Amino acid sequence: MAKAQMRERTVCLLFFLFVMATLSSCEVGNREAAHGTAEGSGAPAVTTTPTSTSTPTALVQRETPTPSAASTPATTAMDTSAIPSSPPSDLSSLIERYGNAKPKKWGENVPGVRTHLSTKEQVIALTFDACGGKEGSGYDEKLIDYLIKENIPATLFINARWITANKDIFTKLAANPLFEIENHGTEHRPLSVNGKLAYGIAGTKNVSDVIHEVKDNADQIEKLTGRRPLFFRSGTAYYDDISAGVVHDLGFQLAGYNVLGDAGATYNTEQVYKALLKARSGSIVLAHMNHPEKDTAEGIMRAIPELQKAGYRFVLLTSYTLN
Repeated sequence: MAKAQMRERTVCLLFFLFVMATLSSCEVGNREAAHGTAEGSGAPAVTTTPTSTSTPTALVQRETPTPSAASTPATTAMDTSAIPSSPPSDLSSLIERYGNAKPKKWGENVPGVRTHLSTKEQVIALTFDACGGKEGSGYDEKLIDYLIKENIPATLFINARWITANKDIFTKLAANPLFEIENHGTEHRPLSVNGKLAYGIAGTKNVSDVIHEVKDNADQIEKLTGRRPLFFRSGTAYYDDISAGVVHDLGFQLAGYNVLGDAGATYNTEQVYKALLKARSGSIVLAHMNHPEKDTAEGIMRAIPELQKAGYRFVLLTSYTLN
């Protein structure tokens, strides 16, 4: 009996010692798993799944490396003077939209060209083109001085070449509230998408040319005056229907006319006078202010008093919405 009890105690003691040894071994293993293998052991470290849902820092650095200071450009104000004058993306879309379109109409009165003021009042809009270049960069001072003296408002369609030749005069005209400055194009060309001619002048040859002809001078006028033109009139006042659509999408209205006042400054005094007397309520008169050697001023000066006696008054083109 005593021997049996002794064996039982011996077995229990051995089992107790075995359990303690096993627990000690597990604790060492857990410590090694938490901190990596002992130096020089060569055994792989055991990693545990992080309890946090955030991405470990080391993984973020591998996937999105932070550029060094040398490779990161400093943030500075953009020098726009160095940017080419190529059309931005919206104008590129305009070129793409109209690039393959085929014009069906050509002339002075294609759809979109507006020829009358939207009113039945006895008002007339006098408009004077300043063409520049071969078409003349002169200044009809007699005509303009008369308008100022008589307090007659007028809309002046100015070409970029005329502005270059008459910068001081342009500045004075733009500052005078009697006058509004509108856009007569960059190179005084008929507005076409296939180079069509009018009066021997070659038209713009594609949509990009149309944009250049319209927008470049509008930008210049806005820069010089602080006011962006609302109206555009092409050199020769000729358009095809595609270019008319481009002008509209650029945000401008096409200003035509219904009274040819001086036929490109070729009329004599009597012809100018008789042409203006044909004006009626809402008429838009087209004449020129860039040929002081011609008879435009004399004919205008003779016709205006007659029109005033008939009850007409003169207004700026922007004073009335066009039809």
